[in-house]
Amino acid sequence: MSEKAHVTKHMLVLASASPRRLELLKQVGIIPDHIIPSDIDETPLKKESPRQLAARLAALKAQKIAPQYKEYYILASDTVVACGNRILEKASNIDEARKFLGILSGRRHGVYTGICLISPDGKCTTKVVKTVVKFKNLDPEDIDFYMRHDEWKGKAGAYAIQGLGARFIRAINGSYSNVVGLPLFETVNLLNGRGYPISDLKI
Repeated sequence: MSEKAHVTKHMLVLASASPRRLELLKQVGIIPDHIIPSDIDETPLKKESPRQLAARLAALKAQKIAPQYKEYYILASDTVVACGNRILEKASNIDEARKFLGILSGRRHGVYTGICLISPDGKCTTKVVKTVVKFKNLDPEDIDFYMRHDEWKGKAGAYAIQGLGARFIRAINGSYSNVVGLPLFETVNLLNGRGYPISDLKI
């Protein structure tokens, strides 16, 4: 085996600009060798379900990066928030953020995170994890408070469970890290199953 092959065999690229996903990976001892945001069109297709959207976007992100890093593991992820089949994307402005929180108020909703791994042998594996989150009934003061802190910006569904938004969460059924942006148990298993040396990582 050449020195180059040895070096690149277990190199990992995270195809995401999300600082939350990077921190989650670090939490379990995984530090990507490169972080390369993958800019794609995230517009849902007609009649596309939340699960289908999360899977498609994760795969598109990984596939966009893969041609330049053929000897690397490419990990990509995308999170979709939905009430039923109504997808709540990243709010484009404060009025839309208020609207989204009003929709979530007092209701259960699904958080779907798609993860896609392309391994050095070219195999592409995609998985979607769903977590159910229940919000308390939000009064206008709750929403005003949240809007003042700008935490809604850049967040699917206009809230962050790992921040001030945690005060609105009555219950969660499933993976907490999935709601933050990356289901750690499934991600570690996926990497391990494709030959990434999880047990050799030095924390």
